[in-house]
Amino acid sequence: MPWLTTLATEEEPPVGDATVPVPLSVLDLATVGSGTTAGAALRTSVELARLAEARGFHRFWVAEHHSMPGVASSSPAVILAHLAAYTERIRLGSGGVMLPNHAPLAIAEQFGTLEALAPGRVDLGLGRAPGTDGATAAALRRSDRLRETADDFPQQLAELTRFLDDDFPDGHPYARIHAVPGPVQGSVPGGVQSADRPAVWLLGSSGFSARLAGELGLPFAFAHHFSAVNTVPALDLYRESFRPSAVLAEPYALIGVSAFAADEEKDAYRQVLTGALGMLRLRTGRPGLTPSPEEAAAYDFSPVERDFVDSWLANVAYGTPDAVRAHLDGLLKRTGADELMLTANAHTPAARLRSYELIADVYGLPARA
Repeated sequence: MPWLTTLATEEEPPVGDATVPVPLSVLDLATVGSGTTAGAALRTSVELARLAEARGFHRFWVAEHHSMPGVASSSPAVILAHLAAYTERIRLGSGGVMLPNHAPLAIAEQFGTLEALAPGRVDLGLGRAPGTDGATAAALRRSDRLRETADDFPQQLAELTRFLDDDFPDGHPYARIHAVPGPVQGSVPGGVQSADRPAVWLLGSSGFSARLAGELGLPFAFAHHFSAVNTVPALDLYRESFRPSAVLAEPYALIGVSAFAADEEKDAYRQVLTGALGMLRLRTGRPGLTPSPEEAAAYDFSPVERDFVDSWLANVAYGTPDAVRAHLDGLLKRTGADELMLTANAHTPAARLRSYELIADVYGLPARA
C-alpha cells in the first residue's frame, strides 16, 4: 500500500544527528500584505515551495481559511495542484482541509486527483473547525448540512475514508459510488483503477482530534502556533490513546510553529509584529491585509492590545538564526515532537523567503543546487 509511506521517504533529510534532530516542514497561508494582491501572494507560495524543496524541507502544506483578506489560501486543493506542477519531490498537503465545510466525496475526488498528479507525495490533513466565522461557514455548506457540527467529525471522517478506499459494504447507499481518480474496486471493467491514495492526517488545537487520531492510529498535527498552552497535554493524550494501525505502528506527532529568522533581531521583530497586529485585528473582528512593518511600528497599542501582542509573540520563534534554533530545539525537548512545521505569517515576501533560507542554513540543510 504505497499511501502508507506517509512519514519517511528517501528524499527526507538525515535526522537524529546534531544538525537536523527531526524533519523540518513548511506551512504556508499565502499571506497577502498591504499594498499587494492575492495573485502576488500565490506566486510567492510557488517560490517558497520551490525553495523548500531545494533546501530539503520534508513537506509543504497550505491552510484553508475563508473570508480573510490577508490569507489567500481558501482553496487548498487548487493551490496544491498548481504547486505540484512546480515541484518534483517535496510532499504536498493540506494543513488542513476543514472537513465540516465540504462533502466527503468532493474531498476524496479532489485529493484523489492530486494523488494522480503527484503520486506518492500528497498529504490530506483534516480539521474539524470551519476555519472561519459562523456566517461564512453557513455560506460554505449546503442547506441540509447546516445542522452538522464539529461533533459529527468522526462520522464525516469515516465516510471520507470509505470513499478514499472505495470499500463501502454491500447494501450501503454509497456502495456503487466511486471517488475517481481512486481505487475503484467493484465490478468496474478493468478492475482496480489506482492503488494509491493520499496519506490522511488529523489536525487539531485541542484534545478531541488528538484522541481520535490516537484511537485510529493516524499521524497527528497540532497547531502550537495558535494554541501553545494545549500542546503538551494534546500530545500526551495522542500518545496515550494511540493504537497501532495499518498506517502507523507507533505515534507520529507534528507541531506547527511560528518561526521567523533575520540577520538581525530587530528586523525579525519588525516582521513578526506585522503578523501579531494582523492577528489582533482578526481576533477583534477587523480582518484585513497583513500590515506593513512601518504600519505595525507606528500603531498605538492600548495596554490590553499590547498584552495580547506580547502573549502572541511569546510563542513565536523569532530573531537571529541561532536564536530561532534555540527556541525550536527547546520546544522539541519539551514536546518530543517527531517533526516541526514552520509558518511565517509576515508582510514582506522577500523577508519570508530569506527567513526559511536562514533556518535551513542554521540546521545544515542541503544548499540549493
